[in-house]
Amino acid sequence: MTSSIDPGLLDIYESWHTTVCAGDLAATAALYAENAVFETPLVLAIYPDHGSGVLQGRATIQRFMEDSKRKFPSDLAEWYRSDKAFINGRNLTWEYPRKTPKGEQVDLMEMMEIENGLITYHRVYWGWYGVRLLARAL
Repeated sequence: MTSSIDPGLLDIYESWHTTVCAGDLAATAALYAENAVFETPLVLAIYPDHGSGVLQGRATIQRFMEDSKRKFPSDLAEWYRSDKAFINGRNLTWEYPRKTPKGEQVDLMEMMEIENGLITYHRVYWGWYGVRLLARAL
């Protein structure tokens, strides 16, 4: 069944998670296109004066990831996910669920658009459990 799926999307699915869990944010950033767009409400918690949750450019995204790790060193640390990803054309989606084998974590949905093996658009949707973290930071 996966023979019709673009292997670049499967590679992003594995590589993004692996590099984030390893804390190799330079390798994570390398998965993004040079002018990629990244959207998450966490941007406002890290950069309160930014005015929106949207960032553009690989270097900006990497800097944001590094700043996020400094500001929330343990709050985003577990990164448990199931082995379920949803792929449709060039779109890739998966969940970091609230309930994990070890307890609870920030609940996120990762939504990515992939072109030529790189992330061009990445949106992160937060669940209610994670929003509590954001509310304190905002």
